Amino acid sequence: MGSGFSKMKKQARQFEEQLQKMQEDLKSVEVQGQAGNGLVTATLSGEKELKEISINPECVDKEDIEGLQDLILESMHDAYKKLEEKTPASPLGGAGLPFGF
Repeated sequence: MGSGFSKMKKQARQFEEQLQKMQEDLKSVEVQGQAGNGLVTATLSGEKELKEISINPECVDKEDIEGLQDLILESMHDAYKKLEEKTPASPLGGAGLPFGF
């Protein structure tokens, strides 16, 4: 029991260290999603926090607020997709962290 248990404890410690490193790495990641050929840009942190929304004044039309809302959503979806692609593979396997978008 001794050697097998020690090996499992060591593997668990290594796994924990890998997870901590992944969390630290995510703090430095930022991605930008765009919509309407750059009319709207959303910037997300690696921790899925919205950092900035940039709207080109050319796309602001008081008669088409729904169109602007669609561009904002599209830029957010694009940013989440890019963030998912940049997320390092999880030590658990799979393609990375699941995102709710």
